[in-house]
Amino acid sequence: MNLNATNPPIFMVHGWAGSHFETWQKPGIEQLLIDQGRNVVGIDLLGHGTSAKPHDPLEYHDLAKPIRDQFLKFPTPVDAVGFSLGAIALLQSASEQPDCFRRLMLVGVGNGLLEPHDEAETARIVGGIDGSAPTNDVVARQFGAYARSGANDPLALRAVLLRPRAPQFSVAELQAITADVNLVVGDKDFVRPVEKLAQAFENCKTTNVKNCDHFATPENFGFIDALLDFFA
Repeated sequence: MNLNATNPPIFMVHGWAGSHFETWQKPGIEQLLIDQGRNVVGIDLLGHGTSAKPHDPLEYHDLAKPIRDQFLKFPTPVDAVGFSLGAIALLQSASEQPDCFRRLMLVGVGNGLLEPHDEAETARIVGGIDGSAPTNDVVARQFGAYARSGANDPLALRAVLLRPRAPQFSVAELQAITADVNLVVGDKDFVRPVEKLAQAFENCKTTNVKNCDHFATPENFGFIDALLDFFA
């Protein structure tokens, strides 16, 4: 019997300026999954948490490598949840190996993943880190505050944003992914809309988290309920 087929590990991947500890362990979300009998694999992306924090943007050309490295330790398919940058890294892994996930929860991403990278938007966020963003640009300044919080390295996180970008995901790539996908987004998240992204997957449902913006999603009770239900 292949036990991995019925109860595979859950890969948990944080967002930009987060870490496995800050995003999933500290709020108790990891423990809730463990209490459900699940084995959790925490992944810190390069530039975050316990991983190395280089300041050269070129070092971040392959966001998905820490995820692929875990495939060497566990039989696939696995389950996974990723928030924002973590969702992008998971999608990159899934586009390279379409059969590697059983269930895939993507949080805080939208139709922008099907569009060319917006360099002006990246420059706006970098301005929040550098302190050059206008005082009325709340989003840019929020990103800057996150970059400077806790044990974060702002220069490493700046480099993450300035990394070489792969082409946007194609509908054909996403249609090839065999996982059951749950696309979760707050109703006040700036990544909206999400309909085109959801329709690109073969098997996808969308979960709308009420009264929730982008940054608050991982600790929102509506999201946590959806997470526990999806991976039950």
